[in-house]
Amino acid sequence: MEDKKTVWSLQKNKRTQEERDVFKPTGKAPKNKTLSYVIWAIVMLFAASFSLTFLQEDAIDVCITSTFCFNSKDSIGLFALYIFINIVVIVFAILGAYIIGKKIGDKFKL
Repeated sequence: MEDKKTVWSLQKNKRTQEERDVFKPTGKAPKNKTLSYVIWAIVMLFAASFSLTFLQEDAIDVCITSTFCFNSKDSIGLFALYIFINIVVIVFAILGAYIIGKKIGDKFKL
């Protein structure tokens, strides 16, 4: 019996050497896209908080200090920033609780 040689390429070596060289590494390090992802996440979160300002039908007065107050209908940008900061504080609180819980869980392994 004659053993058949298994051909693994679906194209049966129809590519030229130039076409194969297209997929070789260039030697350049891949770009770190973390900063752009973080910036886009912040932009999208601010856009979401800005759109949340329009869901309020009644005007809401927010006072940061006793002398600095603003209205949700009159100063939409400040109110959107206020909502954005609240969301960021909540996200960091959840992240901090996760990190602390993970460290406590690693100390008390069952």
